[in-house]
Amino acid sequence: MNRHVTVGLDDSTESHAAAAWAAREAASRGVALRVVHVEEWPITPEIPLTLTEALVERYEALLREAAERARRDHPGLDVTTEMVHGRAGAELTRAADEAEVMALGSRGLGGFVGFLVGSVSLAVVAASTRPVVLVRAERPGAEAGATESGAAAGGAGAAEQASAGAEDAAAVGSPPDVVLGLDIAHPSEPLLDFAFGTAARRNLPLRVVHSWSPPASYGYAAILDPEIGTGLGRRAAEGLTELLRPWRSRFPEVRVVEKVVVGPAARELVHASRGAELLIVGRRGRQPALPHLGHVAHAVIHHSSAPVAVVPLA
Repeated sequence: MNRHVTVGLDDSTESHAAAAWAAREAASRGVALRVVHVEEWPITPEIPLTLTEALVERYEALLREAAERARRDHPGLDVTTEMVHGRAGAELTRAADEAEVMALGSRGLGGFVGFLVGSVSLAVVAASTRPVVLVRAERPGAEAGATESGAAAGGAGAAEQASAGAEDAAAVGSPPDVVLGLDIAHPSEPLLDFAFGTAARRNLPLRVVHSWSPPASYGYAAILDPEIGTGLGRRAAEGLTELLRPWRSRFPEVRVVEKVVVGPAARELVHASRGAELLIVGRRGRQPALPHLGHVAHAVIHHSSAPVAVVPLA
């Protein structure tokens, strides 16, 4: 099968945003775009033939329009469409496993309420052997809605919003970049290759964020030796620099910004997503029978303000 990027399409605004993202990604990679719609309604004698024909015509038109839009936006792009019947999660996972990247739409609720990610999208993200990107549609007034949501949340949500204020303000007006959440204790070549390749193709800086937390004994040890925290942070920064060294050599055109922070990884990555063009995280393991994501990936895909790429780790 030819190299391609796939998008799962329905008639939602978020799905059309995912189709636009996938078309751009396919064009940047120099590969084809495959647009897939999965129809779960059963074909049985109990359903009137006229209704079946109307549904088929509706979704064929949806696929045709998406393909025409992609070709118009990216002249020369090879686009194919396909409508399949079956369980959406299983069919889209199969399509994702055959693609270089799969894009799906996610409904954005804004602010600290986060993405409304359906069971189908979560199942594909958790089970696919290839990267899956969740994209939401941009809505006018989204920033205002996010502020209102955070203010109304109260408690932990309000505290989180306050701690993010300075970083959010700095992100406004900043040029976009690609953000990679990286655990230096569990490096992954597919994850790093995807991140550096994306930044290179899109001619964007790559911001690599590594979050670390002090050991359980840190509180007591810090009383005896206040410099212990500085030493741990320095070692984390040195470890990140050493890990990225060969990748900087492999992708010399990519400007890399290293950031080592103290605190929960999910919170730091959600903050880092503000103003980013894409946020990339890894996922360990595959459980097709029971979709499962680590807490970092789960939190990020629900709360990131940027599209999120989830890459299975080798």
